Amino acid sequence: MTEVSERHRRLSRAFADKIAAVPPDRWNAATPCTEWNVRDLVRHVTDNHELFLGLVGRDVRPRPSVDDDPLGAFTTGSDQIQSDLEDPARAGAEFDGYFGRSTFAQAIDRFLCFDLAVHGWDVARATGQDERLFPQDLPWLWAGTELFGDAIRSEGVCGPAVDPPPDADEQARLLSYLGRHV
Repeated sequence: MTEVSERHRRLSRAFADKIAAVPPDRWNAATPCTEWNVRDLVRHVTDNHELFLGLVGRDVRPRPSVDDDPLGAFTTGSDQIQSDLEDPARAGAEFDGYFGRSTFAQAIDRFLCFDLAVHGWDVARATGQDERLFPQDLPWLWAGTELFGDAIRSEGVCGPAVDPPPDADEQARLLSYLGRHV
């Protein structure tokens, strides 16, 4: 198992746990991503499975809709991504993307894993769950923000940076940079 497949597995499990813990009355709750409620945010992350598999010519397996079964929809795609990350040929499949030539594994790490961590925090915030990010991911997330550059402020990813609280720890500084009020 590679570093990317291990990170994806850990972050996917954490995201799935958050989906499973959403109280029934919180699916329409506002999230820190002001244009999305909780269900919309889960749909965004789940739809990215199809996007990234499509970049390397693969279709996502049949899955339930996010409206009917958010956890099932997410885990169907997440399990397929994980399986592909553990197959060296599939993980190494190349495509030309937004940031130039990339492999499937690189794209999953740069984009989907980033979304799993940050949007996992968003779901937790919106639904009253544990908001802690994995401490080992903080340096990697900071590096990801540098990789994205100005594109980090695009629709659905991050709003303008906000000032962190005076006593902010590394997680709070990162989330503030990503436009989240902590």
